[in-house]
Amino acid sequence: MPDIFLSYNREDQARAKLFAEAFQAHGLDVWWDTALTPGEAYDQVTEKALKTAKAVVVLWSSRSVESRWVRAEATLADRNKTLVPCMIEPCERPIMFELTQTAELSHWQGDAMDKAWLAFLAGVRRFVAKEAAPAVAAPAAPIAAPTVQETLKPGQSGSAPSLAVLPFTNRSSLPEDEVFAEGMVEDVTSALSQGVNVRVLGATATANLSRAAITDLAALGRQLGVRYLLEGNVRRVGANLRVATQLLEAATGEIVWTAKFDRPLTELAELQEELVTEIAASLDTQVYSLEMERALRKPGDITAWEAVARAMSAYRKWDAAALVEGVEEARRAVAIAPDYAPGHAMLAYALSHAYLGSPDDPAEVQRIRAIAERALTLAPDDASVLCYVGGALCNIGYPDDGVRYTGRAVRKAPGSGLMHYCHGVACYIVNRPEEALSHLKAAERLWPGSHMMWLLITWQSAAHRDLGRLAEAEAARDRSIGLNPNHGFDLAYKAVLSVLLGREDEGRSLIQTTSRLGWDMAQVERIWRRVHPKSPTLEADIAIVHALYAATEARA
Repeated sequence: MPDIFLSYNREDQARAKLFAEAFQAHGLDVWWDTALTPGEAYDQVTEKALKTAKAVVVLWSSRSVESRWVRAEATLADRNKTLVPCMIEPCERPIMFELTQTAELSHWQGDAMDKAWLAFLAGVRRFVAKEAAPAVAAPAAPIAAPTVQETLKPGQSGSAPSLAVLPFTNRSSLPEDEVFAEGMVEDVTSALSQGVNVRVLGATATANLSRAAITDLAALGRQLGVRYLLEGNVRRVGANLRVATQLLEAATGEIVWTAKFDRPLTELAELQEELVTEIAASLDTQVYSLEMERALRKPGDITAWEAVARAMSAYRKWDAAALVEGVEEARRAVAIAPDYAPGHAMLAYALSHAYLGSPDDPAEVQRIRAIAERALTLAPDDASVLCYVGGALCNIGYPDDGVRYTGRAVRKAPGSGLMHYCHGVACYIVNRPEEALSHLKAAERLWPGSHMMWLLITWQSAAHRDLGRLAEAEAARDRSIGLNPNHGFDLAYKAVLSVLLGREDEGRSLIQTTSRLGWDMAQVERIWRRVHPKSPTLEADIAIVHALYAATEARA
């Protein structure tokens, strides 16, 4: 069963090949008539592929509108509700398809970062995902984003999930451990309050509770007004003190996360702050991950906060389609709550990443800056707003302004891995690589298991490169590629490092893979200049990129 059946006129085969290869580069299975093998019956094989495809992409041109085959394929796809048409040149479509929404791609010649193409690709991918949903009773809620009309409730901004830390239990029965267990509640609560992904109740709200006396977690959750409850215990295991924690969903009592943290008893006084930080960081990351998945599963009625979380989920891979989805979700956040500052900030952030690979466009730069300034006007002291705005300004050519905002974000929320990540990136872009590494390492410690870990490590690699530490730069880049193996820019950067380390054949091979993923030299160079504007090795690295692409083309 193919993801896509490509319907076109034979005279348009060169254009059809662009579409087929672009879809395949994004992991979609494409059937088109070049897939026929000798001896196969054309009619039977084509009809089977047409009927089983999840999406039928029809390429309308002045030739295909006259083709009885293309018309028949479009008619059957329309009947099966799998039709996804687009125009590859101006023409008059068959009258029965005039009212069908049709993408305009007459100008498109394979540019992987073209905005119209990216929007069409995102639509096709959502269509394929929808058709792939299992036809069984009580299916899981679809991940595909609802329309703004379905979710629009002005003022419904929402907020981060709420959590209460219950009293920790002392299972060693030693008096000194009782004091430690009591202190853990206050310390973990304080550490969580330094982040941005969880609203935590003050320790006094649960100080008088007895864990043994709590029998109805749902009632306690309602009483405290929280979504999650954290409970833990302390006990001795050999020469270590172990803190075991579990996170429960208050409404159901379901355990959604557990973890154990050990520290040597002889070093506990020195390591207690580190232990608390590790617990709070793991918990903050885990709660946000749960909430992100919850937001993605909701078919409608989402809040602006949830729309921002959905936009952030795009950074798991941040490929061309994800760029479009991130922007769409950020726009949804603004539509749901027009005065919600993080929505405007995320929109600026998402648009700035989409702009990185696009040709220079001063009007777009000013539009993104205006959205960022709107966010700051609405919430000038919100840490997440400062973080996203600072990142956006760095991406569109205002890094000196950006680093000031990200620095303020870290001061506002020193326990947030995201704040340290944004500031680390900004420090790198303004050519402060040592400071960048310090914050990026802090982000890695405070953001364990983050969906953006691959990006964080990518920036560590760049900082090491600028400091002349090629081995460390390559090791970090390898870690990043291991987490996200199909990101073209990461592969191009690895190619340059390979050349610098004397492995030119490997560099050429990596550039070939980069090209197959749809990243051409112009796009790689644009992004390189925008994310490494003050790198002391900028021109030397770009020269290597040019040489690698030239060598690859010469071999083709």
